[in-house]
Amino acid sequence: MKDVFEDRLIEAARLSGRWQELACRVLEGQRLSEGEGLAILRSGDEELLDVLAAAYRVRYRWHGNRVLLSFLMNAKSGRCAEDCAYCSQSGMATADISRYGMLDAEEIFAGARRAAERQAGTYCIVTARRGPTETELDRIAEVVPRIKAAFPMEVCVSLGLLTPDQAVRLKACGVDRVNHNLNTSRRFYPRICTTHTYDDRLETLRAVRAAGLEMCSGGIIGMGEEDRDIVDLALQLGVLQAESVPVNFLIPINGTVLASRPKVSPRHCLRVLCLFRLANPKCELRIGAGRELRLGSLQPLGLYAANSLFVGDYLTTKGQPPAEDYRIIEDLGFEAVLESSDGQ
Repeated sequence: MKDVFEDRLIEAARLSGRWQELACRVLEGQRLSEGEGLAILRSGDEELLDVLAAAYRVRYRWHGNRVLLSFLMNAKSGRCAEDCAYCSQSGMATADISRYGMLDAEEIFAGARRAAERQAGTYCIVTARRGPTETELDRIAEVVPRIKAAFPMEVCVSLGLLTPDQAVRLKACGVDRVNHNLNTSRRFYPRICTTHTYDDRLETLRAVRAAGLEMCSGGIIGMGEEDRDIVDLALQLGVLQAESVPVNFLIPINGTVLASRPKVSPRHCLRVLCLFRLANPKCELRIGAGRELRLGSLQPLGLYAANSLFVGDYLTTKGQPPAEDYRIIEDLGFEAVLESSDGQ
């Protein structure tokens, strides 16, 4: 019995050392390989705490124990002609949601006030459509300078596909960051959307970068993708050097194509967060929609890899009360802050 116990201790030490060595290589500037990414996702439950420890070591180097909070405003709901399979706002969906045109400037400004009250450092303005109309861009150009003058927060917009000229206009009016998620791998993308392509999304991200805006881009986990698709997405975002990476977990909304997808385990979700941290060591890694449903009681562990949360509700689904988020952060001994400090 003693020999068996000692063998297990030796094996545990070997596994722990493996993940700490990977963290060291990432901290030295080495990019994660596809094989290493797959190893993270396929690691055993007995290794999970060691994988989390490796991710935390990288997180701590660039972000300490700071947590950034973001607040979402669904500034236009439904009536979108795109056929994204996960989305309750798609024109193909029959989900029971509110549908309305773009909010007026006063309503968007009021949302910024709520964001500030919730200690959010980033206010995210989202519209559901293929791309913004001139009227919608005018609305953004009208309200963003007011928000920036009134509140100490960054403004992020998610307006669909953008042309280079539209990206330049957003930069000129004071927008700090544009969100446009790749959502999944190039291989799997046609299974999720057919009304626009993966390359269309990449072109928008290139326009964002060329305009001097920060890039926010992430994905959705649990849509039926394979491990290689998740790794491909994480590595592609590293190539793009996205400043902000939201990792969402599919919420199966009735009336959407993916409503019946089986759920992924909380442990898989934690491994995904570790993968994205090790593939994108300096980024603001945000645990996005679906964390309450998919991580459940393991939500606090996610912050050992991620350094950002959405506080409050999502686009058409409810989040947990902000007080629960503040409690998680406090219980971990972490600190909610308004802006990042990457230690450089």
